[in-house]
Amino acid sequence: MHRFNPYERFLTVSNVGNLGLKWSYTTGGTVYSAPVVADGVVYVGSEDSNLYALDDHTGAMLWSYAAGSYMDDGPAVANGVVYIGSNDDNVYALNARTGALLWSYDTGGEAWTSSPAVANGVVYGCGGSKNDNVYALNAQTGALLWSYAGIVEYSSPAVANGVVYVGSNDYNIYALNAHTGAKLWNYTTDNVVQASPAVANGVVYIGSNDGILYALNAKTGTNLWSYVTGSYVFSAPAVASGVVYIGSGDEVYALNAKTGTKLWRYTTGGYVYSSPAVANGVVYVGSWDGNVYALNAHTGANLWSYATGSSLDSSPAVVNGIVYIASTYGNVYAFGLKLGQE
Repeated sequence: MHRFNPYERFLTVSNVGNLGLKWSYTTGGTVYSAPVVADGVVYVGSEDSNLYALDDHTGAMLWSYAAGSYMDDGPAVANGVVYIGSNDDNVYALNARTGALLWSYDTGGEAWTSSPAVANGVVYGCGGSKNDNVYALNAQTGALLWSYAGIVEYSSPAVANGVVYVGSNDYNIYALNAHTGAKLWNYTTDNVVQASPAVANGVVYIGSNDGILYALNAKTGTNLWSYVTGSYVFSAPAVASGVVYIGSGDEVYALNAKTGTKLWRYTTGGYVYSSPAVANGVVYVGSWDGNVYALNAHTGANLWSYATGSSLDSSPAVVNGIVYIASTYGNVYAFGLKLGQE
């Protein structure tokens, strides 16, 4: 939820410039979603309607599961189960080792349009196009626990301290009781909110298409500060060590998490829809210019980049010295250090 990996020890500011392509895997369709890595497996959805499980070291496909339509949003993995939604109006729970279907939930005409969040035995996510609901499902059975109508999707929910936070196309940011779905508060922006929130230290950080990143009190929804980027914010924030990292327009920003003061800004060659990932002093992010970047988290200096040849909507994952990201050409990439360069 913070897009921050505090356990990364292999990749550092000093050696990240030595990253090289470890493997790539080509799916049958565009990949917009972020890879998720758990227990030695990379999970990623594709517009070819499949969820793929790949070996994290070799890229070999371990299994795939075919849904009835696009899988544009990233999966969630918890307790040996992979949860993912599809444009076929279903959310699926699959055995993480075998891909066997455990259960599915049919929204009844709403494409599942967010990455699920799993907390305390509940799967949270959003559907849109008919009733525009936020759903809470029992993680073991798929039974509907509650739904909240009127929130139009694309923002993926974040769950913290018994509250679900999510953005909406009705210009609002909502806080819902995680147990009942009751609205606790909403905050109105000046445009649709398609970005996903991050919650850290009692603050909700979320961007809007009005070109503003908001920092809201998590309990009350009070605006603590806002920062004007001047361009759409589709990227979800990463929060680490008192700094918020966000993509907007063709730039990556680092802001003081308490005050919103700009610390640095890095300009890429294309739109940054990718959400940054932070690990061990390095910020990783993709751009529509086809490059995945590694930036110094303190200065914004470009430490490394790799040209994929295709725009990157996907957000990177950084796990045990490997950087994973996917492209709109349908490729999943893994970058690692060569022997002797650790």
